[in-house]
Amino acid sequence: MKQPFVSKEKLVEIIEKYPTPFHLYDEKGIRENARRMNDAFAWNDGFKEYFAVKATPNPSILKILKEEGCGVDCSSLTELMMAEEAGFSGREIMFSSNVTPAEEFIYAKKLGAVINLDDFSHIDYLAKYAGIPETICLRYNPGGDFRIHNRIMDKPSDAKFGMTKAQLREGFVKLQALGAKEFGLHAFLASNTLTSEYYPTLARKLFETAIWLREETGVSVRFINLSGGIGIPYKPDETPNDIIEIGRLVKEAYEATLVPAGMGDVAIYTELGRFMLGPYGCLVAKVVHKKETYKNYLGLDACAVNLMRPAMYGAYHHITVAGKENEPETHIYDVTGALCENNDKFAVDRKLPATEIGDLVVIHDTGAHGFSMGYNYNGKLRSAELLLCEDGNVKLIRRAETPEDYFRTLREIE
Repeated sequence: MKQPFVSKEKLVEIIEKYPTPFHLYDEKGIRENARRMNDAFAWNDGFKEYFAVKATPNPSILKILKEEGCGVDCSSLTELMMAEEAGFSGREIMFSSNVTPAEEFIYAKKLGAVINLDDFSHIDYLAKYAGIPETICLRYNPGGDFRIHNRIMDKPSDAKFGMTKAQLREGFVKLQALGAKEFGLHAFLASNTLTSEYYPTLARKLFETAIWLREETGVSVRFINLSGGIGIPYKPDETPNDIIEIGRLVKEAYEATLVPAGMGDVAIYTELGRFMLGPYGCLVAKVVHKKETYKNYLGLDACAVNLMRPAMYGAYHHITVAGKENEPETHIYDVTGALCENNDKFAVDRKLPATEIGDLVVIHDTGAHGFSMGYNYNGKLRSAELLLCEDGNVKLIRRAETPEDYFRTLREIE
């Protein structure tokens, strides 16, 4: 059974100052997980985790991860600006974007970020608007199906991201002619995997590609970015990934491929968001209505504006009624928000303890792709973000939006 990282007593204390709904993050859990990540890849001298800012774009979170030795993976101008504000610079920043405006390449180059190009045509585009930096990375899409033990994990051929193998070869030759001196290789082939085999399978494919590129072009790949894709167990009966085991298996693939090829000094990078932050955030809301028609409904003061994944993907997020963690789950509810959309449901036919108006609910695993996917449909306002500090204090790291925030851009055009 999933247990919240915060007690009902603590939540009651928090809501005296910060009304629901809000996202709450666990500093202790974030730091411990970042250290496990670094330990798992400590065998690689150049290793760096570039946290995917898109997952949890908050400077307070980024600063914690910076203190733990992480870099940041950015995909837009504002993410680059946030990274700069949080104290990241130069090679601490990886810029992985697609359909990229010129001003974003210019800004990334100004910061000294490692630019990861998604498309072959972006080489000329980057050269025209920002110039080719000495360090550059290309994103690979091998096409076809991505399989592990003959099980299809995803279909890269359907993804809009990355270059073909032939484009990689031509791209490295062209970049070298344009003055690039240090090269990297990147790929993302599956999402939210719960298997120790994903990273080592991907790694072996990229290692072999790096060797092939050297043979074909004479270019030596200096770093390989395994990107994201390591998942978390959203459901109570799912087994979490063992990052130490994953690191060990990647090391085996590294020693079996790159080391014999004389490439035993290649740095390994990762770009995780969900794995780094997902379990260490939750959405806290209050039951404000109960409805009994053809089904039994619990209506929360949160909605899909605060957590979009269940409405958008039908994604499962575990729900705990605070203070009733050990009570029998004798009732079946749809847990909903107030949007004028029937998919505004955090759970459908979910077994929970008997729940009453005023009860606090904790929606688990919202630390990544939770707040960040919020929007303002129906004029709903995005919530506050709070940090549960290691010392037990709670810090406001983003205030809740106000109606004045919502109307400000409209008033400025009058």
